[in-house]
Amino acid sequence: MNQLPGKLIVFEGVEGCGKTTQSELLSKYFYDNQIDHLLVREPGGTETGEKIRSILLHSEELNGLSELFLLSAARQILISQKVLPALESGKIVISDRFYFSSLSYQGHARGIDQSIIWDISKIAAMQINPDIAFLIDISPAQSFSRKINDQKDRFERESSEFHTAVREGYLSIANSNQNLWRIIQGDKNIIDVHEEILLLLNEKLSLISK
Repeated sequence: MNQLPGKLIVFEGVEGCGKTTQSELLSKYFYDNQIDHLLVREPGGTETGEKIRSILLHSEELNGLSELFLLSAARQILISQKVLPALESGKIVISDRFYFSSLSYQGHARGIDQSIIWDISKIAAMQINPDIAFLIDISPAQSFSRKINDQKDRFERESSEFHTAVREGYLSIANSNQNLWRIIQGDKNIIDVHEEILLLLNEKLSLISK
């Protein structure tokens, strides 16, 4: 947990799990209830970060290590320009992905040593850690079925074995720190998931007035 006035809420999960939808629903809830907050996504959220995002999603020249360095560059820019100032001013920050994505995708799925990823990520994130993290968990089969009619990016075109490894990585991370993580079954109705998140969020951080 950060020693900063604001709070950092992170959403993670495999492709198609619904984390972006839930991030946006939480942002709308905060907006409707006049709760000062900032919604960001990784990679992206800045002009340079969005350019890096495009490279990561579409370039066929990358491997796991080059992905890690690009993600870390985008993350450092986003943290320094937007996330840290928001937290210092007392805002709630909702982040659609954080450095746990690197641990799961580049670590568990690509095979890069976890300690290397941790070291790079801590530097890129400027020692900032989430106050609560939600893992929206679905199976690779569910992920594929939700994306079947979409134009797929480079990560979405990966094999089922890759996505299984990503999911296993997330579950391992979440189960190793149950004080931080809340695992949500993502195959439920979108509104039911949203309401479960609000309940768990209030239990952990008491952000929501009754």
